[in-house]
Amino acid sequence: MSSRIASSLLALATAAALVSCGSSGTPTAAAPVASAPAETTPAAPAAAALSITDPWVKTAKEGMTAAFGTLVNNSGADITVVSGTSPLSPMIELHEVVDKDGKMVMRPKQGGFVVPAGGSHELAPGGDHIMIMDAEQAVEPGAEIPFTLTLADGGTFEFTAIGKDFAGAKEDYQPGSHNG
Repeated sequence: MSSRIASSLLALATAAALVSCGSSGTPTAAAPVASAPAETTPAAPAAAALSITDPWVKTAKEGMTAAFGTLVNNSGADITVVSGTSPLSPMIELHEVVDKDGKMVMRPKQGGFVVPAGGSHELAPGGDHIMIMDAEQAVEPGAEIPFTLTLADGGTFEFTAIGKDFAGAKEDYQPGSHNG
């Protein structure tokens, strides 16, 4: 037993000596450790940075209608929306309203909608909007209409817009009203 006690005391003394060795009571900074260069990660797809506030679709019994809201870009680069789809209609176009010879007319928006870096792009009656041609079903108040927007980088952004009655800007989303 005495050899066990002696071994234990020797181990304890050695440990105490190692712990106290070089300790001055003041913490010392660790030596800098070389690290591998940080990996660069690819930029997040534009779709991850895009959102929409208050998305809605003008109610309609049939034919043409439009979707609105405010596209918001939470990234440091511009995002361009180039097209859209919806099960509501086989034909969706991105439109703008412009003055043509003193008359306000709708026409396809060349180049799509650019949502500036850190900014927003309003889709509103009488302005830019998502045009729904030949709606295959009525849009009733409260209806939930899914949309998929395609971005210039090839990504997509999905959202759902709510059917809403609106008689505001006196726009006409019927055949012949979108000449450009």
